[in-house]
Formats: sequence, structure tokens, C-alpha cells
Amino acid sequence: MPKLKTHKATAKRVKKRGSGLKRRNAYATHLLGSRTTKRKRAARKSEPVSPGDMGKVRRALRLK
Repeated sequence: MPKLKTHKATAKRVKKRGSGLKRRNAYATHLLGSRTTKRKRAARKSEPVSPGDMGKVRRALRLK
């Protein structure tokens, strides 16, 4: 059976770390004038991948 390929788009968006996987926050790139400073500052931080999505992301990255 051939090797399974990593989903490269997912690999570029998600990074492995000790406790799990981290990702960038959504809604932080454009049309920021209507958002509060607090909301924009919070969006700059990375977040862990949610437990509900973890299975799909791990499968895309071919992690065990």
C-alpha cells in the first residue's frame, strides 16, 4: 500500500506543540475598523485546535 500524503494546506495552518496543535485565529486580516481594539488584540494570539476538530486535523496531517 502506498504512503499517505500530508494535507499541505492544513500543515501550513497548524503547528505541533507539546500539549497539542495550535492554529491562528480567524477574522484578523481585513475590515478591522469596525472591531474593538480588545477583539483585534485577542485575534492576534494563537489558540489550540478545538477537541471537536482534532480528529479531522490529525487525519489531514497523518498524525497518530
